[in-house]
Amino acid sequence: MLTLRQMRYFEALASTGHFGRAAELVHVSQPALSAQIAEMEKELGMPLVERRRGATILTREGEDLLPQIRQILAMTEELHGRARRRRGVLEGRIRIGIIPTVAPYLVPRLIPHLREHHPAIEIELKEAVTDRLIGELLEGKVDVMVAALPVDDERLDTMALFADRFFMAVASNDTDVLMSPLTETEIDADRLLLLEEGHCLRDQALAVCTMAGKRSLVNFGATSMATLLQMVSHNMGMTLIPEMAIETETGRNDIRIIPFAAPQPARQIGLAWRHRGASRADVEALAEAIRTCSDGKSA
Repeated sequence: MLTLRQMRYFEALASTGHFGRAAELVHVSQPALSAQIAEMEKELGMPLVERRRGATILTREGEDLLPQIRQILAMTEELHGRARRRRGVLEGRIRIGIIPTVAPYLVPRLIPHLREHHPAIEIELKEAVTDRLIGELLEGKVDVMVAALPVDDERLDTMALFADRFFMAVASNDTDVLMSPLTETEIDADRLLLLEEGHCLRDQALAVCTMAGKRSLVNFGATSMATLLQMVSHNMGMTLIPEMAIETETGRNDIRIIPFAAPQPARQIGLAWRHRGASRADVEALAEAIRTCSDGKSA
């Protein structure tokens, strides 16, 4: 008889295409995951995956089975969601997805706060770019996501949390003279460093650049804010930095932070969740905790 565990493992393998990464995703050893997939194939009497060096692909039978398994897992998660809504606020498991340009600055404050004020909570965190988190939210792999708004999907509800202002980071020994406060027309788009494709902060930086009327951009995509700021500190360019990242990322003397003139550009940080997923009480309690851990900012 097939088990939900086997189906979760199979779905993870289908999503990652790799036994090792799938095992990490579901928090088990690779041999344990491989054994469960083998048991699943034995139970069904057909091969579900082709095992190749360095990668795994689904067989035709596996491809046909995948949508049904995802539907079963989503329905199971819906049942768990209904049970959660009957419990107390923020009790039991809650799976939170957070975008990479928020997670390093929010999580160290948020997790201790939640554990102190909601001791019955079980927290699972997933850090990923917005599009991937939306997919995992819709598939029932996470219950709520923290991201920059808007999150445009009619199947999701959203709630604004706070505005996170943008600043410009330049090297302390940068030879270009930038006025403070900075206006968009003073941005040298030729020196603007960006995160790689898929990060919403990249799109937000491009929006500011477009306001400056310039199209030429440095052809480099960093994977993290820390990488961008290392490049900035070596006078390789400039980058937008969200206010929430300044304290963590710029505790040294080789970077200068320049504010923008009013009205300052900013991103709106908020929550998104499935219509019938997380309970409203849980969402509101989580929103209150995030605002508290974000220096009391409000929407």
